[in-house]
Amino acid sequence: MGISKNSVVSMSYEVRLNDEVIDSNKDNEPIKFIHGTGEIIAGLEKGIVGMEAGETKDIKVAAIDAYGEHDQKLTETLPIADFEGIDLEIGLVLEADGEKGEIIKATVTEVTKDEVTIDYNHPLAGCDLDFKVTIHSVL
Repeated sequence: MGISKNSVVSMSYEVRLNDEVIDSNKDNEPIKFIHGTGEIIAGLEKGIVGMEAGETKDIKVAAIDAYGEHDQKLTETLPIADFEGIDLEIGLVLEADGEKGEIIKATVTEVTKDEVTIDYNHPLAGCDLDFKVTIHSVL
């Protein structure tokens, strides 16, 4: 039968970006999710369709099917005075509360003496990802 929409899947994974492991649960408990509900990125969800328990597979996920392409409109340059008391450095992830109470994250991408540029894109936006997955169970 294999994985299809609404299957309950238990899976281990390793994800690489440019041959470097950036995330893995190989030494931890497998993740469990319901296929087709958007709990994992779309490209990975498509890539595991039909897999059976005990099967391992390498899956390439294009940026568009992972965290999307990098959108330049999601960057903003603000006066450095808005960040008083914050030790700013490139790569720093800032968090703020959104209008609906959600957490908004932004990464500092540039700091000058007058301005700070922040990027609201997901840190992996624009990145093609390589997954190695092992399916433990399909219900």
